[in-house]
Amino acid sequence: METATDTETVGSPALSGIRVLDLSRVLAGPWATQALGDLGAEVIKIEKPGSGDDTRGWGPPWLADGDGNPTRESAYFLCANRSKRSVTIDMAQPDGQALIRRLAAASDVVVENFKVGGLTRYGLDYASLAALNPRLVYCSITGFGQDGPEAGRAGYDFMIQGMAGLMSVTGSPQDEPQKVGVALIDVLTGLNATIAILAALQQRARTGRGQHIDMALFDVAMASLANQALNFLVGGSSPRRLGNAHPNIVPYQAFETADGHLILAIGNDAQFARFCRLAELPELAGDERYATNAGRVAHRDSLIPVVAQALKRQTTAEWLAMLDAAGIPAGPINTIAQAFAEPQALARGLALSIPHALGGMAAGVRSPLRLADSPMDAPLPPPLLGQHTDEVLADLLGIDASERARLRAAGAI
Repeated sequence: METATDTETVGSPALSGIRVLDLSRVLAGPWATQALGDLGAEVIKIEKPGSGDDTRGWGPPWLADGDGNPTRESAYFLCANRSKRSVTIDMAQPDGQALIRRLAAASDVVVENFKVGGLTRYGLDYASLAALNPRLVYCSITGFGQDGPEAGRAGYDFMIQGMAGLMSVTGSPQDEPQKVGVALIDVLTGLNATIAILAALQQRARTGRGQHIDMALFDVAMASLANQALNFLVGGSSPRRLGNAHPNIVPYQAFETADGHLILAIGNDAQFARFCRLAELPELAGDERYATNAGRVAHRDSLIPVVAQALKRQTTAEWLAMLDAAGIPAGPINTIAQAFAEPQALARGLALSIPHALGGMAAGVRSPLRLADSPMDAPLPPPLLGQHTDEVLADLLGIDASERARLRAAGAI
């Protein structure tokens, strides 16, 4: 595990000089702002005094302090909140609203995930903040978007996976529909929000004006159906659950071996022909039903049992070695522990260990964004609740100690 402070960097991170005001919580919004922070933006996370982001309490497991004792910092919170500064402000109070407006006036980006219209009563909606800062890029993340019959509903990853059809194509056809094992729609929404924010910043560089971004989990989920969406729109029939099989490519699924399982991911006809030679199945390679992928899809019911029987003859390790040597895509089905132990994961330094304010080390997963000429700084640890309130208010807004004391006594910070 690489220690983040040991990483040497040269040059400036890509988003140096960009300030992000993060009014979001849970996962989709924080995932976007963490990505911006990884790229070098200054991220100020606004949290409710006393409780903060809901996910701070979503444990166990909990971060351990320097003595190995569990803290009240959850692993869930850690996953999406590195490289941010935490400022506690009560936006329900007029003093708190005024502070957030001042911070927005000094920022480039605002990210929020309140219900549609939820921030209007506080004067923190796009129109109000854009009047103070016309260059502001303001990203609203909601379940269903800013308009339409469902706009006022709250949206959660699990229910969106169901409504958007993703669960209808996930899982075994013999079992109930399944959600993906992580909150994938939240993560994808965070990534799409990041893309939109970067595009809006690029346009601002040309026009001098910011804009409002309407980002909806439901839209993202539908767009992320990818080939399955087009299978329906072109073919006219709703795709069905196929377990680990692929609707458009065969053989492309998990198979049992002599001691476990592997994934065989044959992507073209040449790979299939090589596999047939390797598996001692020359009759398949010469069968016109299986010579093309279209034929294999049409005749999967007769082909798959033969392939499955052949793969049971040897162990997973033996097959993977042979398949790799033959240039046939295949891989193991790892646990997450095994995935982090993969030589490639170790070589790429994917597991991070970041010194934390409580004395322990905060675990993290390295950002996949690697820019050759804009290396990232060592990430900051996820912040303690309100850790940077005084620092940000003093340095950025020039609020002195006596005024901060007054605000704190009033409960505004």
